[in-house]
Amino acid sequence: MTKPFSPRELVARVKAVLRRTSSKLDEKDELVFDELTINLMKHEVRKNGTEVDLKPKEFDLLKLLTTNPGKVFTRDFLLEQLWGYDYLGDTRTVDVHMRRLRQKIEADPANPRFLRTVHGIGYKFQFEVRD
Repeated sequence: MTKPFSPRELVARVKAVLRRTSSKLDEKDELVFDELTINLMKHEVRKNGTEVDLKPKEFDLLKLLTTNPGKVFTRDFLLEQLWGYDYLGDTRTVDVHMRRLRQKIEADPANPRFLRTVHGIGYKFQFEVRD
């Protein structure tokens, strides 16, 4: 970074580096949730054995949610983590990506099993074993 720099930019850059390095140390190769299989190293998602074509941001969003099951993320947090500190869009971007992701991985996108909305807060990944 060149001087002068904003302390907020420095903090954002440090967080990004920490996020990248810590996620590499903690990752499992593959996450399996019944019919949904996510290979984190290959950036592949399979639904009932068929590969699902996800855009990079969709995969990043799914990865963040599935590696933190049950944790609720606000739209602002997701925007900052996935699009970056200096992204000029609004939180509707997250909603659009979530809708597209649901259409690709959920059996019934209108009644999602995995990608849940927490009204007034944001989103979470929830996995419940079905009988």
